[in-house]
Amino acid sequence: MFVERNALMKSINFEFLRLKWPQLAGLGGFAEAYAHTDAIGAIGKLRTFCEQVVEWIHHDQRLPKPYRANLSDLLENQPFRDVIPEVVLSKLHALRKEGNNAVHGNKGDTTVALRLTREAFNIARWLYVTYAEGSVADCPEYTEPPKGGVEGVEQRREKRAILERIAAQESQMQKLLANLESERSKAKQAEATAEERRDALEAALKAKDKLQAVDPFSFSEAETRKYLIDQMLADEGWDVGKGLISTAEVVKEASVKYQVGDSGEGYADYVLEDDNGKPLAVIEAKKTSEDPQKGRTQAKLYADGLAKEHGQRPVIFYTNGYDLWIWNDAAGEPWRRLYGFYSKDSLQHLIFQRTEKKPVSEVSPNPNIAGRMYQIEAVRQVVEKFAEKKRKALVVQATGTGKTRVAISLSDAMIRAGWAKRVLFLCDRRELRKQAHNAFKEFLPSEPRTYVTGASAGDTDHRIYLSTYPAMMKVYSSFDVGFFDLIVADESHRSLYNRYRQLFEYFDCYQVGLTATPVDLVARNTFKIFECEEQDPTANYTYEEAINHNPPYLV
Repeated sequence: MFVERNALMKSINFEFLRLKWPQLAGLGGFAEAYAHTDAIGAIGKLRTFCEQVVEWIHHDQRLPKPYRANLSDLLENQPFRDVIPEVVLSKLHALRKEGNNAVHGNKGDTTVALRLTREAFNIARWLYVTYAEGSVADCPEYTEPPKGGVEGVEQRREKRAILERIAAQESQMQKLLANLESERSKAKQAEATAEERRDALEAALKAKDKLQAVDPFSFSEAETRKYLIDQMLADEGWDVGKGLISTAEVVKEASVKYQVGDSGEGYADYVLEDDNGKPLAVIEAKKTSEDPQKGRTQAKLYADGLAKEHGQRPVIFYTNGYDLWIWNDAAGEPWRRLYGFYSKDSLQHLIFQRTEKKPVSEVSPNPNIAGRMYQIEAVRQVVEKFAEKKRKALVVQATGTGKTRVAISLSDAMIRAGWAKRVLFLCDRRELRKQAHNAFKEFLPSEPRTYVTGASAGDTDHRIYLSTYPAMMKVYSSFDVGFFDLIVADESHRSLYNRYRQLFEYFDCYQVGLTATPVDLVARNTFKIFECEEQDPTANYTYEEAINHNPPYLV
């Protein structure tokens, strides 16, 4: 090993890992040390802990990996899921989600840090018993990190020296992680067979059962699910009570009467209520070991009962704690997967749109914004695709033919027709952002505009939001997934998928890509982001087609 094992941060709970996984023992130690004084730093270290566990299992079990996969991709990778018990997977997702909130949204407190440290400890014990041939007896009982930190109260007077030592250990940890990544990337292994993956899962389940027999709460699916869902709701501003306690916004175990054959009554796991007491959403929670799709039918029955009682049909969510789906069936939309829950404001807007959205025939482009025939056709083709309940579109339009005008015309049409309340325009560079801002100001002067920066993140008072991709990557989690109704992504080329794909996976809204790249040169990844069937763009105009397709009566 390139870094002395004992030079890394000493931990209270994770030392049994040090011989085989020194990086995990060190990361656990950092999380313990920071939990009370720097909760966000502690949660960030636990996300790295999660990354290292997932990377190690992929490497050790010879699992094929998606190309340039991020942590979410690796956790969803089917070969990985083939060898991991669902309840362990849910704990890894908890570290990932809260880690993302900490790193990208600066969210997290000591309570969350301590809970996740314990989750990481349970993962560590499972890893040790499964892959290090360790016994349950060798795993210590969990000890809560003290408020004074692992250094102890008597050393507070040496705070500066301690901080300097921790900083040096941080540097050593980064070297260790970099070396591990290098070693793994160089290793070439034959991929594990399906039979080998089945054997691995059997061993992993046995280890989980042994640990659960000693500590029933260490792998409690109910506890994990509760913490995941409660925290996901709290992250979006919902007032969530502890345990089974209900609040004015989040009612737990809500009694609902519904009709299926004979009259029936059940208890919805969660009902999210509006200020007037009407239901905005119903949430059906399934066990982490179950497919959340099993909850869709039950959730629909609860939605039926709530609609009959209150005169307002709630939006349906169903989840197993990390796999989350939304079904706005009242709007005729198919169910789709989500990154997180909607905020109250976004749910209110979703229900408002049910009656206020105009038919597609009234979503007409303004020729004073983009009046050339091909520009009008591009807007119409995108809107028609959205009317078919599709959520994404790609416009391939040559440089110099007015892509930004098409974007503004589309935004204007969707705002006027009640299809969009907030629009996000993304581009590569600040100068392009400024040009787009000036164009929106010229053609839509009455719509409030703002740049998205670290200082303005979370601003809810504007209609048009403009940002560069790098700036948005830093602050996107400060917005809820339903905040924007339309995202227009300028210069949608290959690097968009490789570097900024998470933006398009996070936000649940209409999304349009704009690119000047000829269609035969557009990367497959770009087609994938914008769901173009058979690599066929929604609209496609070369420069020659554009200049020859401009009747004189159009401006």
